[in-house]
This record gives sequence, structure tokens and C-alpha cells, in this order.
Amino acid sequence: MREEVIKAIQDVRPSLQADGGDIEFVDVSDSGEVTVRLMGACNGCPMAQMTLKQGVEQYLKEKVPGVVSVDSV
Repeated sequence: MREEVIKAIQDVRPSLQADGGDIEFVDVSDSGEVTVRLMGACNGCPMAQMTLKQGVEQYLKEKVPGVVSVDSV
């Protein structure tokens, strides 16, 4: 699952980078909880949590079977 998650995160990176932000894969647990790090303009942005849950998490759940959540550190 790890490689699939990394590939899916690479798919969403250009969208975040276009707005001055970025995302970095940190870890994925055996239970499907993905941890990422939001960087650049995303770090501290008031919309970051919405982007993370309604954008990144939704996309990863669609593309990678077994992903249950995405959280940021």
C-alpha cells in the first residue's frame, strides 16, 4: 500500500504547488492511516484542513484501497 499512497500523493502535488504549497508523504500505518506534512503556503493556511480532508484524503481513498484517513503533522 505504501507505494500506491506515495504515487497518489505525487498525483495531487501539482495542484498544491500551483497555489504555493506542497505535500510530503510521512507514513502509512497497517490500519490505513496516512500521515503527510503540508508545507509552503499550505502550512498554517486556514483552508489546509479542508484541502487535506476533502481533497487529498478523498483522492487517496478513491485511488488506494485500504486508506481510511489522512492526517497532517
